[in-house]
Amino acid sequence: MAALLPTTRTARIVALAAPLALAVALIAPAAWLVVPVAAGVLFVLVLIDAARAGRLADWQLDHDNDVEIGQPAALRVSADLTGKAGAVRAALSLDPRMAPGGRVALDLRPDHGAWSGGTDVSATRRGTADIDALWIAWDGPWGLGGRQKRIALDRAIRIWPDLSPIRSQPLQALLRDAELGLINRRRRGEGTQFEALTEYQAGMDRRRIDWKASARHAALYARENEAERNNQIVFAFDCGQAMCEPIDGLPRLDRAVSAGLTAAYVALKGGDRTMLFGFARRPVLASPFVSETRGFARLQQAAAGLDYMQGEEANYTLALATLSARLKRRSLVVLFSDFSDTTAAELMIESLARLTKRHAVVFVTLEDRELAGFTEAEPDSIDHMARAVTADALARQRQLVLTRLRRMGVDVIEAPHEHVGFALIDHYLALRAQEAIAG
Repeated sequence: MAALLPTTRTARIVALAAPLALAVALIAPAAWLVVPVAAGVLFVLVLIDAARAGRLADWQLDHDNDVEIGQPAALRVSADLTGKAGAVRAALSLDPRMAPGGRVALDLRPDHGAWSGGTDVSATRRGTADIDALWIAWDGPWGLGGRQKRIALDRAIRIWPDLSPIRSQPLQALLRDAELGLINRRRRGEGTQFEALTEYQAGMDRRRIDWKASARHAALYARENEAERNNQIVFAFDCGQAMCEPIDGLPRLDRAVSAGLTAAYVALKGGDRTMLFGFARRPVLASPFVSETRGFARLQQAAAGLDYMQGEEANYTLALATLSARLKRRSLVVLFSDFSDTTAAELMIESLARLTKRHAVVFVTLEDRELAGFTEAEPDSIDHMARAVTADALARQRQLVLTRLRRMGVDVIEAPHEHVGFALIDHYLALRAQEAIAG
């Protein structure tokens, strides 16, 4: 049953009438009966107005059961009222990862005999967001009294990794390329896997001449090779404390997951096999290898299970040793990580040095624009100057670590989060064209 409540307008009337009632009591004490009579009249008007507002005959809450982190998700509420409502409002109590403070307020407007309204929310963390309750409040035609009803809900919204880069036009244009399109064409003349023999033509690479076949046919023949497929690509994600820090409103981990899944989709289109690996203080995820695009949903589900290990530092030694033991042949390991101190960086460098002896390694980190902003900003106080000096020291240490990684054979990608996915795809395609993955 809906509760009867006075409106904000009634509260304002009472607030304004209080000084008048005090004035009457001071100037004309004999007329003090006017005050309770007026209060009684106002109370009756509030009850009448609330009664005229009617009751809630029906309601509806529409939302998507599955949304992607960082992407707008629509919430829409509609209410069917039997009376003459002056204004209708709604509020939702839900998980804070869907809205700041865990509350969303809506103003409903007339819509074909009912009242409806909606808004967009954006999830800031992956997982399952519960919707606990819906409040609908409606005022009477005079705006003095109204009703409010609380409706308990048992609903949930599943929040998945962001796949909007995969749906973007630049990537779809790339996937229509002759090599990575829906009809995959073989690249003859390149690669390491033998495809066929053809008569040697001027301009061909002389290293491809098959001298034995040429001797048998008394003519020059060249080998046509097919670009190697079925490479193993591992996307490893650091889920530790450093990767839980936000960057432009979302955790670094989610920015990395979006870029990794985008690159994994391209790799599957190219005929390679991909897997996901997650770790913090210990390994937390190791998905099986997926070899076809129809298995991409398994990677998406695995990525959704990467938890935020706040308060845990990444154990690179254990994680990368475990990963290396799982890989039976040379693979491309793409590591998404970040580091906050030199001690963690030293352990990471040692572990990656061992990994590069057997595998091709790409280290991906997100550009810290906030740190750059502190360094580039003109200091106007001692505190700002100290912050700029500290930020500059951290930036220098960061670049020193990345330089050491490059010198020992690790490919380093450092880019803003909105560009890191395509930078990784370009680097992967370059390595694949050079046959550098399988060695």
